[in-house]
Order: sequence, then C-alpha cells, then structure tokens
Amino acid sequence: MRIGIVGGTGGMGEGFALRWCFGHDIVIGSRDEQRAKEAANKYKITAQEAYGNSMTGNITGQDNFSLAKSSEVLILSIPYENTIDTCNRIAKEVSNNCVIVSPIVPMTRTDSGFIYIPLEQNQKPAAETVADILAPRSRVVSAFHSISEVKLKNIRQSLDADTFICGDDPNHVAIIENLVSEINGLRSVYLGPLSLSYQAEILTPMILNAAKRNKMKNPGIKLVH
Repeated sequence: MRIGIVGGTGGMGEGFALRWCFGHDIVIGSRDEQRAKEAANKYKITAQEAYGNSMTGNITGQDNFSLAKSSEVLILSIPYENTIDTCNRIAKEVSNNCVIVSPIVPMTRTDSGFIYIPLEQNQKPAAETVADILAPRSRVVSAFHSISEVKLKNIRQSLDADTFICGDDPNHVAIIENLVSEINGLRSVYLGPLSLSYQAEILTPMILNAAKRNKMKNPGIKLVH
C-alpha cells in the first residue's frame, strides 16, 4: 500500500513512517520537497538498521501536492492551525479512492492547562473540518489522537495502548484498523461515526494535563475489561 504523510517531517510523521515502512511504501510530504526527501532518507536509514533485509517497503519524499495525487491512504499529520489551508491546497489533488486519516487535535495551552478548542470556542472538531473540505465525508477516518509520539518513533518499543477510530464507511475504517494492527502494541477501538470524533480528539488535552500534573512520562490510554 502507498501511504502518504502530509506533514511527514514532524515527530508523528516519522513514527508512522518507521512503523509502516516494514511492508508499505511510505511517502513523506512537506511544502518543501527537498526537506521531505532529506527526512525520508534519514528515516529510511533508521528503518533499515532496525528491520534489515526483512523490510519490504520503502520511504521516499515528495511535496504535499505530488503525494496527495498518488496515495492510497493519506495521513494528515499537521498542526490544527494549518488544517484549513492544507486541506484547501490538496483538495483537488487527492484521488477519489484515497482514504484520508485525521489525527489532528484542536487544542491550545492556557494558564489552566491544555484545552479542547471546539468545546471552548464553539468550533468544529478537526475531523469535521477535514471532511467538509475533502469531501466525500465517507472517505475520512479519524484516528491516532492519543498515542505517544516518543513511543511511536521508538520502533523497538510496544505502545501498549488503544487508539479510537471514527468513520462512516466500514470498508475505510477496516483499512485503518489493519494499519493499526501492524503497529506493535497498538489496538484499534471503533468509537462510531465521524460525528463522534470529538470524543477521541478531546482525549489528547486531557492526557497532557494529567501527564504534566502527575509527572507521567509519555502516557496513553488503554481500555480494560
């Protein structure tokens, strides 16, 4: 599978690339193509050292527009404040069959701690904003909000966590669930349709506040029964 990561030069993008390149072709995206290629080469060296000859995928770099055209799955690993601009820029480039994944969290830091912007400022959840611009809505899946960037990048470490998934199309949700299962120690938990994405997004500021006040290092969430 060809997986494009818009904003792939950031920490989460690096983690996704390292985890999935074992069996997929990963394309790191950036507004600056040269920066994307440099990051891809760096990640590839790390992956080859870890996987050796068992690695069957690859990591390359392109500008965001080029990777949007050719990706089967497109991960929007971008800051919330860049969501509207980035989605508008690639809207006409994304193929009709592409599954779009939003791990975007609309949050900011205040004197009290991290807050969830849609709740505090009466705005839309990130996944809803993405779906409005990158229609049809059915191809947008919300996932990967509450996992640790540090743990994700450490490919020798199990995440031992859950990620909540929201989406309207069962087939598209299943594709992302399969990708989740390929990340060591990460379990997918289907939360419901895309309209419930706010429930997954809001977990991130909660986790960060708890981590800071209780001196927890790189925590995640895991449901037990």
